[in-house]
Amino acid sequence: MLLTLTTNHTPATDLGYLLFKHPGKAQAFSTASGTAHVFYPRADEDECTAALLLEVDPIALVRGRRNDAFTLGQYVNDRPYAAGSMLAVALSSVFRTAMIGRCDQRPGLAATPIPLRIRVPAAPCWAGPDMAERLFAPLGWRVDARPVPLDTEFPEWGDSRYLDLRIEGELKLSDALKHLYVLLPVMDGAKHYWVGEDEIEKLLRAGDGWLSGHPERDLISLRYLAHRRGYQRTALDRLAELDGGTEAEPVDVLPEAAVLAEDKPEPLSATRRRAVLDALREVRAHRVLDLGCGGGALLRDLLADPTFTEIVGCDVSAGALDAAQRRLRLDQLPDRARDRVALRQSSVTYTDPALAGYDAAVLMEVVEHVDASRLPALERAVFGTANPRHVIVTTPNAEYNVLYPNLPAGKMRHTDHRFEWTRARFQDWAQGVADRCGYTVRYAPVGPEDPVHGPSTQLAVFSRKEAA
Repeated sequence: MLLTLTTNHTPATDLGYLLFKHPGKAQAFSTASGTAHVFYPRADEDECTAALLLEVDPIALVRGRRNDAFTLGQYVNDRPYAAGSMLAVALSSVFRTAMIGRCDQRPGLAATPIPLRIRVPAAPCWAGPDMAERLFAPLGWRVDARPVPLDTEFPEWGDSRYLDLRIEGELKLSDALKHLYVLLPVMDGAKHYWVGEDEIEKLLRAGDGWLSGHPERDLISLRYLAHRRGYQRTALDRLAELDGGTEAEPVDVLPEAAVLAEDKPEPLSATRRRAVLDALREVRAHRVLDLGCGGGALLRDLLADPTFTEIVGCDVSAGALDAAQRRLRLDQLPDRARDRVALRQSSVTYTDPALAGYDAAVLMEVVEHVDASRLPALERAVFGTANPRHVIVTTPNAEYNVLYPNLPAGKMRHTDHRFEWTRARFQDWAQGVADRCGYTVRYAPVGPEDPVHGPSTQLAVFSRKEAA
């Protein structure tokens, strides 16, 4: 199976630095499925092409395995020729350094989009050229996917399930490699190796920065994870957490709700975090609880501001806390910074006396994930037992949902939401909590705000009456 990657960036031979493979050498690398060869059919100042050729031995793949019965398909298959999951694995192995965006000789170039042309002459894809277009075009690629005939001498036999895939665009090389690593097996719809939970982490790493906003995110995650729906649900939840909260934001916003067209709109998750930080600074909080911290996006922002001297992230999910620990790189922090932050597994509906006495607690996009019948328990745990001086709550404004073109009528923004409140319903709940627990409460809009439907996100700041 073959893949070629071409650039006419000047000087084009810088591609060798980006790939960490010298254009003047032909190199061979051992992989799990065979031998990967890297060579350069062309390498000059005007154009440079790197080729990855994977030689797969289908007999070796099953040699030594215990099988209950002989299966011809184990020995007669398209694995040596079709660019699916095995080529993706070889791509990741051989070009690992390039995929993470590291280039010691040309560090600036690694972070710069360059013109790229990629060709995969035999990419398996049962769904045909339309599938390739749906997968690659939203990422900025121009797609030319040509069905490969079953037999050129007998055109009446029709086309095979393979595509001669050609994509072209101006992207960072690391992004291009990540796209291929994920989408080649997605096109095939199959993995030629055992898929375990570690595949979720691989998908999240390779999909960082692009998968959460892809219109075919659900399809990609399901196919990449070998149609394991439990794994897919975990991956989608983790994507939402790593994107800055537990809410998966619709991709499109109305032009009138966006910033000027010449500027790139700030993601709502980032706007929300900034609003929460502003509210914390306004109430002069120093010791902060992030309840339902997810993957740690807000924790990272809190840690970057020395104003916050003690930070505790709590989440019921051990997986989310693991993601937060990786995001914060706790093992690499200086002792002074490391001592300011702690992670704790805890539920917002369970009383935890260890969380008492803090200046502020944040529930950022959390309440809507709690069953309505458990809201009184959340109230007791947060406003009663923990009883911080201030509580900051954000939640989606259900009235704004009609302005999201990609959100079907009647649907909520995330599959795990138990409810989404209108502004009136949110304020009714918040005022009730404030009255029962001895707090005052005020409200603020967050994100795009429509004159009729209000803001995308609604925020409430509760203050204990003696602290107000």
